[in-house]
Amino acid sequence: MLRSRLRNLPTPSVPAPGLPEELNTNINESPEDVFGVFRSHLFPDSNPPPQPGGPGQELLYGTRWGDLKIMVPGYPRLDDKHSDENATKPAEKDNQADQVNEGRKLFAHYLWNAAIVVAEGVEDAYYSRAETPQPDKKKEPHGLWQVEGETVLELGAGAALPSLICALANAAKVVATDHPSSPALSGTIASNIASNLHHRPTADVPIHPHEWGVFSDPFARQNKGAFTRIIAADCFWQKSQHESLARSMAWFLAPGGKVWVVSEPHLGRVVVAEFFEMMLAMGFEIELAFERDLAAYIESGVEVRREWVPVREGEDEHWRRWCVIAVLKRGGRS
Repeated sequence: MLRSRLRNLPTPSVPAPGLPEELNTNINESPEDVFGVFRSHLFPDSNPPPQPGGPGQELLYGTRWGDLKIMVPGYPRLDDKHSDENATKPAEKDNQADQVNEGRKLFAHYLWNAAIVVAEGVEDAYYSRAETPQPDKKKEPHGLWQVEGETVLELGAGAALPSLICALANAAKVVATDHPSSPALSGTIASNIASNLHHRPTADVPIHPHEWGVFSDPFARQNKGAFTRIIAADCFWQKSQHESLARSMAWFLAPGGKVWVVSEPHLGRVVVAEFFEMMLAMGFEIELAFERDLAAYIESGVEVRREWVPVREGEDEHWRRWCVIAVLKRGGRS
């Protein structure tokens, strides 16, 4: 089950710090960023499940292929030379602070539970298909998480755990992308790929920076409609970016392809509901949507699920326990 797969390596982790006092005038923290940094303090573990990996941590993630060494991207910060008033001109320092602020808003410096939901689903589907002619009804149906022979794109990859698992599960092609400002592109994804796929030369995972909704770069131009599976695991923090994210999904999705939307409702149910509304307006259909009780699954391995609804009247304080899992497709396509 989700959490039993993970073990901390003895390497000391680097916690997400509070904003250093000397940077307060240079970096304007958004409410979402403050929420991300202090999330574990705002909510007790019994309400939303705690995230399994924090900034700079190194973890071992157990799979049937063996343990994977997963590095979590570090917390974006100004390095020492930029904190020295004499080292940089004010304009350059302001520019560096803006870049750091943008990096923090991406929330790539955690290994999110949503990414583990995808990774575990893909692994179980691969081995269930290989081991049994009929799917185990207690597990996900093969069609939901099956990637063998598919072309897979991960948006907002962070540590890129789903990309690694898709490569191991014999996807025909896997590409990991993140925003150009993401700390994940400063060596984390490359390290995770090199550490875990070096013995499988055919399981290559190219890495590309991609700003959602921008298609002028060579990667975007060359890969329009190229992916039969698109992964978006906890990519919904900034509502202002929902339209751009939806446009990227529409741009890269192949005819007949599927988009996997997996999200803990960190900022409320309405945020996910509004994203679905946008996708429907763009001509997509929701093929499947449900909610899984992550806390129950982490604690006991028991899957408790319920139907996804955009509004749930009288929902109690435990709503953050639930992870939304959905499959989207273009309208009129199978």
